[in-house]
Amino acid sequence: MCLIVSDRPLVAAGVYTTNQIVAAPVVLSRSRTPSATVRAVVTNSGNANACTGEQGDADAKAMCSQLASLVGCEDTDVLVMSTGVIGQLLPMEKVKSGIDQCFGRLASNETSFVEAAEAIRTTDNARKTESRDMNLDGKTIRIAAMAKGAGMIAPNMATMLSVICTDASIAPDEAKAILTRVANASFNRVSVDGHTSTNDTLLLLASGDEAPLSGDSLCLFEKELTELAIHLAKQLVADGEGATHVMQIHVSGASNDKSAETIAKTIAASPLVKCAITGGDPNWGRIVSAAGYAGEPMQPAKVSLRVCEELIYENGSPRKFDAASLSATMKSNNEVAVDLCVGDGKGTATYWSSDLTTDYVRFNSEYTT
Repeated sequence: MCLIVSDRPLVAAGVYTTNQIVAAPVVLSRSRTPSATVRAVVTNSGNANACTGEQGDADAKAMCSQLASLVGCEDTDVLVMSTGVIGQLLPMEKVKSGIDQCFGRLASNETSFVEAAEAIRTTDNARKTESRDMNLDGKTIRIAAMAKGAGMIAPNMATMLSVICTDASIAPDEAKAILTRVANASFNRVSVDGHTSTNDTLLLLASGDEAPLSGDSLCLFEKELTELAIHLAKQLVADGEGATHVMQIHVSGASNDKSAETIAKTIAASPLVKCAITGGDPNWGRIVSAAGYAGEPMQPAKVSLRVCEELIYENGSPRKFDAASLSATMKSNNEVAVDLCVGDGKGTATYWSSDLTTDYVRFNSEYTT
C-alpha cells in the first residue's frame, strides 16, 4: 500500500491506458482528472482490480472514500491506482487495514518518499525514482517522481504506474496538456513486450498556490519534466523482465515525425531484432527489414544504419565492418544505439526497447499476470 497526501488542494492531471479493457481504478481516476482540488492518491500493488465487474468498481470507490475520511476531504478529491494480477477481487479487509496503517506513517521526508516508491513495485527489480530542482523566475521549483513497471510494457505506456509531484503552480487544463505531451515523448516511446496493460496511469500533482506558470517559464518547466520522464521511462525498459540491454532506436529521414515514430516502434517490437541485441549480433538485415514492413514510406536506396555509432549499412547496401569487434561492443554496453536513416525527409523519432532473453520467457511462463 502507498499513500500520497497533500495538506492543501492539488492541481492533478492524468494520462491513462489506451486498452479497451480498463481496470476499475483507471475508470475512477480518469473521471476525476483534471482537477484543482485533489488531496490524495491511494495505491495498492499485487492486485490490479481489473476485470472485476461491479464489485471492483465498488472496491475502488471504497478505497477513495476511506482515505477521504482520514484526510478530511471529499471522496472525489482522492485518486486510486492498482497494479498486479488481473481478474481477482481485492482482499478489502487487508486493503482497509493497509490504508489505516499507511496513514499513520505519513511523513514529509525522503525516507517516506522512498518507502512509497518501494510499495508500488510488483515484478520490478528496483524502485524507480527521479528528481529535479530548477530555477524559474528567481524561485526554486522542485519535481520528484516515482514509477513502477517491468513487464506488459508497450506503447501506449505500460503496466506502469507513475506519480510526478511538483511545487510548481500550473492551471488544470495546462497540466493535462503538458502531461499528454510529456507522455508522448517518454512513456509512450518504450516497449518491452508489445503488451499494453489495463492499468496504466501517469499522474501529475502540482501544489503551487501562486500565479500559474506561463510563457517561457512554462516551456522550461515542460522541458525539464520531459527529460525527467524520459529518464524514468528508460528505467522501465532497463528493468524489463529478464532484460540485459536497452535499445535506443533513432529514426531519421522519414516523411514526417509520425512516420518515423511508426518505423521506430516496429523495430522496437520485433522479436528478431530484440534477440539480435541480446546476442550482440549486428544483424542489419533484421533491423532494415523490420523498418520495411512498418508500412511507412521509405527510400530504399537512401537507407543507412549505424549500430553503436558504427556505419554497417549505407545507401541501400551493406558495408564491410568488423563484426566480432562490433558484437563485443554491443555485449559490453547496457545501452545499444540503433540509428536508422530511411530517406531524406525531415521526420525523426526516438524509441527505447529492451532485448528479449530466455529469462523473460521463463519468468512469464511461470508467473500469473
